[in-house]
Amino acid sequence: MTVAAYAVEHLNVALDGRKIVEDVSFTIEPGTSMAVIGPNGAGKSTLVKCLLRLLPATSGRVRLFGKEIARYNRRALARVAGYVPQAGEGNMPFTVEEFVLMARYPYLGAFSHFTDTDRRVAQDAMAHADVASLAKRMLYTLSGGERQKVYIAAALAQRPLVMLLDEATAFLDYRHQVEILELTEKLRHETGMTVIAVTHDLNQGLTRYDHVLALKEGAVAYWGPPRGLLEAGRLEQIYDTPFRFHEDPGTGAVYVMPGERQP
Repeated sequence: MTVAAYAVEHLNVALDGRKIVEDVSFTIEPGTSMAVIGPNGAGKSTLVKCLLRLLPATSGRVRLFGKEIARYNRRALARVAGYVPQAGEGNMPFTVEEFVLMARYPYLGAFSHFTDTDRRVAQDAMAHADVASLAKRMLYTLSGGERQKVYIAAALAQRPLVMLLDEATAFLDYRHQVEILELTEKLRHETGMTVIAVTHDLNQGLTRYDHVLALKEGAVAYWGPPRGLLEAGRLEQIYDTPFRFHEDPGTGAVYVMPGERQP
């Protein structure tokens, strides 16, 4: 029997006395992918931070490859789960190579130095993320799309089994959005890692992922295959707005866009 990459049971998170995530449960198998969607304030980023133990759960269980997440120490957790945030300002005073190499910290002992293995893994990660040519560039000189690929390279240098991305394509132009999506798909197929991605782009959720988890006001509004989102009234219920559907005559893929509210 395959052990789930993540098994989440009745997860609840409250911050400052307010419920942010409420009774969320799902299971995702190794090597598969899941999009997390929902309106602003639905609890998407909070959920991801709980999966990384960056925020504590109020109640419920999170198991990572069969082990309670609380039983992982920080280094052990970083060897299993990599994190890619939104592309920030990138004003850190490091070269790309230095930044990616620092992601090898889970494998360093006290007072130890980077080894030839660490340097080789970092080089491989940069090659996989297509940023090897940027190795000597300072982070602050990169575009948002280039910087995002560097973040992915850093996560890869941890050699994780799961990669979690929090709106990794937000604020990027279309070309860089496509590059990031194609890169994560390629990495998943080449390495067998599990991918969990928060996105505001419904069409990414419909066309790029195996499963979709939709949150609304912190609770699960939908969990299942992407095409289930196309059932009548489902997206309207999640987002409180009408939608229109368009089928690509060449591929048969269905795309969605917001409709017009009736007066």
